[in-house]
Amino acid sequence: MVVDDHPMWRDAVARDLTEAGYAVTATASSGVQALRLVAAARPDVVILDLQLPGMSGVEVTRGLRAAGDHIKVLVLSASGEHQDVLDAVKAGAAGYLVKSAGRAEFLDAVRRTAEGDAVFTPGLAGLVLGEYRRLAMAPAADTPKLTERETEILRMVATGLSYKQIARRLVLSHRTVQNHVQNTLGKLQLHNRTELVRYAIEHGLDHQVTDE
Repeated sequence: MVVDDHPMWRDAVARDLTEAGYAVTATASSGVQALRLVAAARPDVVILDLQLPGMSGVEVTRGLRAAGDHIKVLVLSASGEHQDVLDAVKAGAAGYLVKSAGRAEFLDAVRRTAEGDAVFTPGLAGLVLGEYRRLAMAPAADTPKLTERETEILRMVATGLSYKQIARRLVLSHRTVQNHVQNTLGKLQLHNRTELVRYAIEHGLDHQVTDE
C-alpha cells in the first residue's frame, strides 16, 4: 500500500513498485483513508509519507501496526530531521527512507523491509541509536543478559544490516546468525526482528555484554 497526499508522487511510487513486480493492493491520500482501507487491502508493506493531512504519519503508523503485526511500515519522507525519524521508529516503523533516495535504493529498501530487515537511509540509524542512548533510562536490573556474540549481532541488526551482511562481516554462516537472533528474541521475549530493533535502540543493549 502506498500512502502519500501528493498524487504525482503517490502514482510514481506505485508505478515503480508495479514495474518491479510488486502487487500494489491500495493507494491512499490520507492516514484516515489508509486505516479505512488496510483491512481489505491486506498489505505486507506500507510505504508511508509522514506529512499527511488530518492525521500525522506517526499516528498512522501506530494505527497500521495495531491493525496487524504482519504489516511492516516503511516511511518514505522528505524530512530527514532527527526527531521525525525517532518518532516514526518509536511508533513502530520498520524503516525510514528519505525521498532523495534513488529508485534502485527505494526498491531494495522495500524488498528488505518485506524480508524483515530494518532499513534506514545511511546515517539515520546511527542518529536514532545515539538519541536513544542519551534519553533511555538505565535498563532494569532484571533485564536479560546477552552474550558478547548476541550483543554484537544485535547491534548490527539495529543498524539495518541484513543477516547475510552480518554473516559475511563476522565470518559466520547465515543459519548461525539466525540462531543467535532467535536466541536473543527468546531471552527478551520479543516476537520479530522489528521488535528486536526497537528494543535495542530503546535500551542501549549494545552496551550490555557478559563475560561469556
